[in-house]
Amino acid sequence: MTALPGETPGTVATDTPEAAGPPAATEAEVPAPAEAPEAAAVAGPEEPAEAEEQAEAAESVEAEGAGRAEKAAADGSGADADADGPAAEGAPAESSPAEDAPSDEAPTGDASTGEEGSPAALSEAQAELAAQRELRERIAKRKAEKNGPVAAGAKLSGTAADLLAAVRAVESGEKAGTEFFDSPAAPAPAPRRPAPAPAGQPHRPAPTAAAPAGRAASPEALDAVRAVLTEGGAPEALARPATGRLGEQAAGLLRADPWQLLAVPGVRPEQADGFARALLGAACGPDDGRRTAALVGWLLERAALQGHTALEIEAVRAALAERAVSDPEEAVRNAVDEGVALRFPEDDDPTGPDAAYEEEEYDGEGGASAEGDADGSGESTEPVQVLLGLDRYALAEESLAEGLARLMNGCEKGADWTAAAAAAPSPSAAELIRTTATAGLVVHSGGEAARAEPAALIAAARGLGLRALGAAHSADGRRRLAGAVGAPDAAVTLAGLLSGAEGPGRDEDGALALDLLVVLDAPQLDVEGAAVLVEALADGARLVLSGDPGVLGSAGAGRVFADVLAARACPQVVSRTPDPGPIGELVSGIGIGELNQVAAPGKEVVIVPVRDAGEAVHRTVQLVADSVPRAFSIPAADTQVITVGHGGAAGTRALNEALKQRLNPGPGRFGGFDPGDRVVHVPAPGRAVPGVVRSADAEGLHLDCSGVPVVVPQERVESAVRHGWALSAHQAAGMRWPAAVVVLPGDAAAGLSRPWVYTAFGRGELHLSVVHGVDQALPHAVAQVPAQERTTRLRTLLEALPTPDAAS
Repeated sequence: MTALPGETPGTVATDTPEAAGPPAATEAEVPAPAEAPEAAAVAGPEEPAEAEEQAEAAESVEAEGAGRAEKAAADGSGADADADGPAAEGAPAESSPAEDAPSDEAPTGDASTGEEGSPAALSEAQAELAAQRELRERIAKRKAEKNGPVAAGAKLSGTAADLLAAVRAVESGEKAGTEFFDSPAAPAPAPRRPAPAPAGQPHRPAPTAAAPAGRAASPEALDAVRAVLTEGGAPEALARPATGRLGEQAAGLLRADPWQLLAVPGVRPEQADGFARALLGAACGPDDGRRTAALVGWLLERAALQGHTALEIEAVRAALAERAVSDPEEAVRNAVDEGVALRFPEDDDPTGPDAAYEEEEYDGEGGASAEGDADGSGESTEPVQVLLGLDRYALAEESLAEGLARLMNGCEKGADWTAAAAAAPSPSAAELIRTTATAGLVVHSGGEAARAEPAALIAAARGLGLRALGAAHSADGRRRLAGAVGAPDAAVTLAGLLSGAEGPGRDEDGALALDLLVVLDAPQLDVEGAAVLVEALADGARLVLSGDPGVLGSAGAGRVFADVLAARACPQVVSRTPDPGPIGELVSGIGIGELNQVAAPGKEVVIVPVRDAGEAVHRTVQLVADSVPRAFSIPAADTQVITVGHGGAAGTRALNEALKQRLNPGPGRFGGFDPGDRVVHVPAPGRAVPGVVRSADAEGLHLDCSGVPVVVPQERVESAVRHGWALSAHQAAGMRWPAAVVVLPGDAAAGLSRPWVYTAFGRGELHLSVVHGVDQALPHAVAQVPAQERTTRLRTLLEALPTPDAAS
């Protein structure tokens, strides 16, 4: 069975973040040690509804296969529930635990700008950010002193270490290549805070000695990695993703530090343990510093798949203890020293007893009691949440907070848009126009009908001579926004804007040539994408974040829209425009936790009960191919099927197979696809672009994606393209179709939540059919299963920044 992009063979039909894990290389096997303990999944809660897109956002779709579902995180059992991924299936037992830290999370860019809150003194927030930068410098210095010329902790020495340090320095931009031509390599200096990423380039960490993005690994490097993998009992097919992650020096890094294998998507700790045991023998053990650092990085990376930008330090320690680490506190300290993770808030002892967090441990014998503060004043203190996070997300959140503060404080506050507001088509639109005139950052929330209000704002601003633009999450959103504004050039996709393929381009300073940017579908913004976007806006520009807070969150890490709302750091406009019709009434009720019966005289909403998954597939095909076209004159091409997950008897794979047989049968001669097939293309993490197959040739698979021709190279077809008659709710977010068929088989009950139902049921404009096989699990999910919280730092950073225009 072939895994689809962003999913894993054998997963159940729930949208858990790991269930659609990042593609790995093959269905080959990695040795797993018999003595490796079963671990806690990832610390922190998991939202089943945020499944495959969070995993798709974790990795680029350059290889197919692993990233197995971690169900233990969802039920809190702390057990690894699914170890049968492509890298694990049939894995032979070996003894001895061991793993490596993906300590290659060095930042590639710093988007932080922002203006001083006061010219005379640093604000509290700026002091906090400066302290964090100082901590990173101390970490870098410790690493340089401990490891000599190898800045990231790899255990090389002599000429090999010097060469590796030189490569890193050149590729990171710290030194010019000419500096190494006529002089011996010097120890690598402590890393400095990097410059902002190039325009349009998302902030991504640079793996240790990684090859530049888009550059194919050399045959020699691949052969060397294959040899090491074979020696360690790992599948040779992991060579390409390992080289892509670790660079041309991957073979040397893996041999010196076998737990670097954990950096490859889909490889699990027990498999890296077996690989390390085969290479190092008795020289490795469960408390090997390389292993414990790797585990910390792996836990944080896996948490990012679930949307977290950080984890509570106690949760990380507990997970380490369950993986046979005898001293989790020392393991966390080692990971912080190595630069694998950052600790928030900081203190001189990176792990210590966490006095502020564990205040109740003090009993009054020379220390503070639970009722008093540290100085014995008797004032009660609140426990401080101590977090561990990856550098990439820490930098993104700090940069985003600073950038939002810059926009809030930098625009013209006295603009008079009274006449434009008076001409607005609705009271909510007028309020949005008036608010935007006096603020640099505005948050607008509302349902589908409320999208007319940002459109009115864009039209009003353009009428005032401002360079105003709207950016949507999808091509469908762009089309609808452009139609509402009445100007095709008034709307772009967010990805196209940042890449330079759409929009007005950049000014002489490299900023977007805009006075006002309105971002629709703002809940789909992850923290890294948002940081890049805000960094691209010029001083004095206005930004409006508009979206529906009830829909599923972003596929990537962070909860930008929710954090900005919760921080109340800027003016907020809540739309009073209700969604019309029976579908709008149904979805509005779901948003407040009520699943109501609605009057649908025109059969706008139809419930189709089914007994099992087989019947669910049959009735779905019948609805798409016959019933909906006959009753509503909506062709099958305009009807979208939405289900909970990829796996299972009624997941997207099974439904797409059945729908293809009915709607476009064929042999699948082009990598499983035929001309006319509906597909979804994943050009970048977290993006799902619907399209239709047109042809294929030596160049690759030719698609038509909303009128834009796209060619997917042959080597990427299997991992970057899948059939698209049926999608998950995450893939469908930000898009609408004339008709939607939502499939809820019995085994999907565990994956339902209020945001999932709200998102899925709202995708149909004219008609909604619900293939219902979950009985009372549906009203239970709507009433009692809200969105799972994500652990982030953005809200705290925003609340600390000076915001003179904050909403009360």
